[in-house]
Amino acid sequence: MRRIRVIDSHTGGEPTRVVTDGGPELGAGDLASLRERFRTKFDAFRKAIVCEPRGSDVMVGALLCPPSSPASVAGIIFFNNVGYLGMCGHGTIGVVKTLEYLGRIGPGVHSLDTPVGPVKATLHPDGRVSIANVPSYRYAHDVAVNVPGHGEVRGDIAWGGNWFFLSRATQLPLESKHIPALLTYTSAIKQALVDQGITGEGGAEIDHVELYSKSPNPGVNARNFVLCPGLAYDRSPCGTGTSAKVACLAADQVLAEGETWVQESIIGSRFEARYVREGDRIRPTITGTASVNAEATLLVDSTDPFAWGIG
Repeated sequence: MRRIRVIDSHTGGEPTRVVTDGGPELGAGDLASLRERFRTKFDAFRKAIVCEPRGSDVMVGALLCPPSSPASVAGIIFFNNVGYLGMCGHGTIGVVKTLEYLGRIGPGVHSLDTPVGPVKATLHPDGRVSIANVPSYRYAHDVAVNVPGHGEVRGDIAWGGNWFFLSRATQLPLESKHIPALLTYTSAIKQALVDQGITGEGGAEIDHVELYSKSPNPGVNARNFVLCPGLAYDRSPCGTGTSAKVACLAADQVLAEGETWVQESIIGSRFEARYVREGDRIRPTITGTASVNAEATLLVDSTDPFAWGIG
């Protein structure tokens, strides 16, 4: 019987499961090489943590690793029901609150190592968390993709720690009653991008689709709906998706450096974002809240035919 210790939290409704003990031994190296070792040698562990019967399509896992930099408090490898993420904004906020819960950090600025680079996180005295994300940028503007059953859809391609196709919501209002139809629509866009060879820089797969519109709520700049790689939607406003959105706003010169942008998810949770310029890119800072909601020991029973997950 294998025992794996985890702490669960949610950030704006989006869950994060942090593995604190019992994870695979990945050896030494930077986080990018550790993630590749995780993917090639221990993928069954990923499925055991986040896939059914213990997890769900919406669950994001985070494996705590020793940091590769002495200035960092931890390294993190993020994963979900279909694979591995370069960075996860909501997940990083969840990790910070988990480290606070474990007594490993207090209010202040902390560095975390990720496969796409170091991320600075500020734990505020009031419990909010700000993430200074990786440098972000718009790669392509007003790209047309022909989506079967929906016609031509236009949007921007941007990097915010993951690759996004961002398009204005024109076919359906971004309201919770339309979530099933929005999932179908964004999944069709994602597949059309693949079929038509539309990628991020260097041929990178665009694994997130983000729809956006105005919010009906005062004090909120926009509402979004984000399709994640495992074909589940993000309950939070999506940290890397908000970063990609801010990169597009900066490229269009409609959001000034240091100005606050409030992004709302389809379930009503909110992130605040702002940025500073770094050469031809921007560095977004995302602020949100997370709550720890479970502490558990997962059991992997060798006699269980689904011990290592379904999927």
